[in-house]
Amino acid sequence: MDIRRGIAKKLIEWKNADGRKPLILQGARQVGKTWLLKDLGKTNFEDTAYFNFEEQPDLKQFFEKTKDVHRIIQNLTLAHGRPINPHHTLIIFDEIQECNDALNTLKYFCENAPEYAIASAGSLLGVAMSRGNSFPVGKVDFLEVHPICFAEFLSIADPKLFAFLESLDEIVPLPDLFFNPLVDQLKAYFIAGGLPEAVVALLEGRDVSRVQQVQQNILNAYALDFSKHSENKDIPKINHIWTSIPSQLARENKKFLYQTAREGARARDYEDALLWLSHAGLVHRVFRSNKPGLPLSAYDDLSAFKLYLLDTGLLRRLSLLDPIAITEGNRLFTEFKGGLTENFVLQHLVSHFEGFPRYWTSGNQAEVDFILQLKNDIIPIEVKSDENIRSKSLSIYTAQFHPPVRVRYSLRNLKVDNDLINIPLFMIDYTEKLLNMVSQSFI
Repeated sequence: MDIRRGIAKKLIEWKNADGRKPLILQGARQVGKTWLLKDLGKTNFEDTAYFNFEEQPDLKQFFEKTKDVHRIIQNLTLAHGRPINPHHTLIIFDEIQECNDALNTLKYFCENAPEYAIASAGSLLGVAMSRGNSFPVGKVDFLEVHPICFAEFLSIADPKLFAFLESLDEIVPLPDLFFNPLVDQLKAYFIAGGLPEAVVALLEGRDVSRVQQVQQNILNAYALDFSKHSENKDIPKINHIWTSIPSQLARENKKFLYQTAREGARARDYEDALLWLSHAGLVHRVFRSNKPGLPLSAYDDLSAFKLYLLDTGLLRRLSLLDPIAITEGNRLFTEFKGGLTENFVLQHLVSHFEGFPRYWTSGNQAEVDFILQLKNDIIPIEVKSDENIRSKSLSIYTAQFHPPVRVRYSLRNLKVDNDLINIPLFMIDYTEKLLNMVSQSFI
């Protein structure tokens, strides 16, 4: 199945850029990094020289004994079996976290052989880099790969519905003829999530049991990574945090509690385990903001945060919520007191916006699910998991801070009411486009 990813355009821009540096493609395991690089080589280069340091550990010797990039290219050419043309061949270093010497060598390719197109990827790369002492600072380009978003999923699941959303150029309610099938496709996305193998299992194989197995395999692989890449003292703590996330999100107040992960747990004992999960890209930590001011990061309350998984489908699988819920009205959206829907929203906000979201509270009176810095404005975001859209919290926030626009994601239709825009959950990928339609003052 040919899933066209939005990041593919950025990869082509990297390939054609003046002053191009070796590329590091970041992202958690199973988000599609290797496929993206191989597809780039197939569609935009005459040849691809692919090297995997996990599958071919002997490759490490090429980098351990020399930093002469031309000598390294000679050795790689022999391994590849045909010439590596500096202008027509994409060189891929996969699982590069397995070879720190290769990671370090990217610096010398940048300085001494910039004509070679080199792209690297690796699972848990953030963790590997945090351990290295020879990272090529300033000598590489970065791109981050996130799970497949709903719009990308929809482009395969129902191209006509996707084309309809792409064509919208005004904020008006969607006809039921389109709205209801879009909700159905959103439910399907909540089952599969955005990891490519699970998406293919659902859309190509139409096999929900296979989706379940794929997701369980990925969860098992993550658990093995806990043991392989983390300190021994942190392994049980990582597992405690990881398995507690569904119960954390099932509470009315979704603030992360270490005691929910393990009775008697203290923050200082679990901080390294939490950082490991965050650096690995497996969780997103959303801090509470003491004040929605600029820059938003200056007002973080580091003692209070909510924790979400990188992928909504994995969260559903980790919680053992059976796919049969797709037939039970809006249960998929309301499960965990809306935590599954919040995870979906956060997953997409992280993917589409440069600024990382926070959340805001006012004592026990109000809590706004997310606030987002968009250029020089702070946008409050409320998430509603069904058609009940009453929001005391958003009103309290508005009275205190007077935001230029407010966003509500729900299962209600597209609508603007003064400064409040209600965006159907299935249109989350079009948020910035819709905000541009509402107002140009904060974009």
